[in-house]
Amino acid sequence: MPNLKVSGMSCNHCKQGVEKALSAINGVENIKVDLLSGNVSWTEKSGTKVELETVKKAIIAIGFGVE
Repeated sequence: MPNLKVSGMSCNHCKQGVEKALSAINGVENIKVDLLSGNVSWTEKSGTKVELETVKKAIIAIGFGVE
């Protein structure tokens, strides 16, 4: 399960924004966002390969940082 540390999230609205951005990426499912730790994880649908850079760009595009 890939995992990223995301900075700048502080509320459920932030969490929902990240979930929405990642769910728009083909092949991403089972998104988990932990506000306290800043950890964001997901799984890839069977038979797909999601580039980590694609996920990072989607998160940065909505205004959050990726460590």
